[in-house]
Amino acid sequence: MMICKRFLFFVIIIIAFGAGLILPVSKAQAVLEPDEVLVIANRLAADSVLLANFYLEKRGIPRQNMLKLRISSAETCSRKEYNRKIAAPVRKYLEQQSKEGRRPIRCLLLVYGMPLKVAPAPATAKEKLRQLELRQKRGTLEKKLADAAEKSAEHKQLHAELQQVRDELAIQTHSRELASVDSELSLVMAGDYTLAGWLPNPSYLGYQGKEIKKMPTIAYMVARLDGPSPEIVKRVVLDSLAVEKTGLTGTAYFDARWPRPDPEKVRELQGYGLYDNYIHLAADLVSKKSSLKVAIDDKAELFQPGDCPDAALYCGWYRLSHYLDAFDWHRGAVGYHIASGECTTLKKKNGQGWCLGMLRDGVAAVIGPVAEPYVQAFPPPSLFFSLLLDGRFSLAECFA
Repeated sequence: MMICKRFLFFVIIIIAFGAGLILPVSKAQAVLEPDEVLVIANRLAADSVLLANFYLEKRGIPRQNMLKLRISSAETCSRKEYNRKIAAPVRKYLEQQSKEGRRPIRCLLLVYGMPLKVAPAPATAKEKLRQLELRQKRGTLEKKLADAAEKSAEHKQLHAELQQVRDELAIQTHSRELASVDSELSLVMAGDYTLAGWLPNPSYLGYQGKEIKKMPTIAYMVARLDGPSPEIVKRVVLDSLAVEKTGLTGTAYFDARWPRPDPEKVRELQGYGLYDNYIHLAADLVSKKSSLKVAIDDKAELFQPGDCPDAALYCGWYRLSHYLDAFDWHRGAVGYHIASGECTTLKKKNGQGWCLGMLRDGVAAVIGPVAEPYVQAFPPPSLFFSLLLDGRFSLAECFA
């Protein structure tokens, strides 16, 4: 199930416009057009505006489709900063553009130097008092639960009460309000929405034509042109342009954790088992619909150093915030590692996340969460790669 923000926290570092990563561009026509992209740069961050101008020139995006903001280049901003210094000017731009009758913006592209995360709002004095009450109640319930007979009616009741306390405590502490700037901006024109938990993504194919509670009526595609350094960001742009002309070659590597499930039991799969099967299905798709070589591993151990030469595509799991360099990346490669905190930073020199590691080692496109999203928030690999193989869509569209 594809879902959009609050505990989604996703960042996608990509070329925001352009197709043909698998097929040469002569055989594929991009659906997302240059004048449908708004490029957002930070005046206060070194190289941000320069990189934005470089991207506009290379992609043929109109100059009027660049918005220069003023905000700290720190990777985390406060909720107040986000509202005033990012969301408000972006909303103003989009409203003005609509009044002028220009072609609607469909994708927002954040450039190197823009914050990565929005911190939870600080608790008020009243909320702090309530937190004390709830923590005391939680402790009492946990002790009672430990003493209650398992599977008894009392145990069930205590467990339900404890969960209610935990849920309220999360609200009072705002702990579920941490988000990526990217996921917040996807709803910049959606009006009021809850800041805690998930919201359904109206762009998800499985939700089309359905009425779903709390689903926003509008969500923008949001992508990010970012990385550990300005040099790497520029390399991502140039690699993407080069591969669009020639098509991507090399090997697609898929790292499942278990063997393919019994076909009769596929409908019973949930959580990790479901997503592991999606990896198997993605490998099948790439094998059947592209000229890429395909290698799939179905053992618990991840690919090891030297196992993946000439890597063009990668999808696998699970090693939390500890990139394992098993790859010799082909120019224009796309990397997708399923784990909880793989994009907590893109700048720290000692960062170990997979997004940072893959970009540093030569990948052109990655996706990852800035905090725990839970597995159902990840795009199903089989769906993501089927759209990528279509050849018409940018990576922003494949993710959306």
